[in-house]
Amino acid sequence: MTLVAGFFTATAGISAQAQDFSFTFQSVDPAGNPNFQIQKEWTERVGVMSGGRIEIELLPVGAVVEYNETQDAVGAGILDGHITDVSYFSGKDPAFGLIANPIGAWSSPEEMLRFIRYGGGQELMTQLEEPYNLHFVGATTTGLEGFVSKRPLSGVDDLKGLKVRAPEGLIQQVFAAAGAVPVNLPYAEVFTALDKGVIDAADSTVFSTNHSQGLHKVGNNPVYPGFHSMPLVEVSMNLDAWKKLPEDLQEIMTVSVRDLASDMVAQLSIKDLEAAAEAKADPDITVHNWSSDERARFRTIAMGQWENVASQSENAQQVYDTLTGYLEEQGLLD
Repeated sequence: MTLVAGFFTATAGISAQAQDFSFTFQSVDPAGNPNFQIQKEWTERVGVMSGGRIEIELLPVGAVVEYNETQDAVGAGILDGHITDVSYFSGKDPAFGLIANPIGAWSSPEEMLRFIRYGGGQELMTQLEEPYNLHFVGATTTGLEGFVSKRPLSGVDDLKGLKVRAPEGLIQQVFAAAGAVPVNLPYAEVFTALDKGVIDAADSTVFSTNHSQGLHKVGNNPVYPGFHSMPLVEVSMNLDAWKKLPEDLQEIMTVSVRDLASDMVAQLSIKDLEAAAEAKADPDITVHNWSSDERARFRTIAMGQWENVASQSENAQQVYDTLTGYLEEQGLLD
């Protein structure tokens, strides 16, 4: 074989590898959302990191199925993967709700990501998802969600009698146990409900989004950083499709999701810090930051509700045991 012929044979082999794997993922976020743009950048990096061997088309929420139907769609191969909040699938097993958002457990994204990567969370998610024909690639998060309030909130005692908008499920149970009065409202109605006094406070999205949408004008006593909710946002894909990937591409996917997590936390944190600085400079807004003691008090209340969830399935009990064991080992229950 001549040198030239050998060259063309080699390059033909390389070309044959190009875009060996083409996947369609659906996001939980709409196309114009900053989260979606960060996720799009991730898909582009996967293409570069894989030398063009993986191509991921990312679709916005609702493009193929509804936001709470993606697990079934990925398992069936209708979608190849999704990026979504794990708690949407708690109806199938309460364990999904507990690992997705153990209210009060985390004070920072780093705490949650350490648990997932090194504290047993990765193994739990793998165990939970494989029966549905999904492979859990990794976790990211938007960070601690904001808490908007018309009343000053310095700690747990101030939650007594507070009419707070909160999603159904574990978070409503925790707020009720803390003495608040949970109200079930869609996010789109939060501004009007606060303005008219239908509610006193709202479990909401991240601080910067709340601020940009004017919620702090009607709820001018926000708590930042948040003390309650931080969603586990999973990147998962069809198990059969995952198994077809060679080992090097599996590793690229895994490492790329770790980078996505760092990127999402950093970019959204920058936006939150900028918004918090703006809010603190506004004489009509008072930003409250709970002490570590008050955060611990809230966590203690939340843990009582974790126990209730743990009793509902064997998987939920395993999540509870692993989670509380990790928190205790890390001194996060003090």
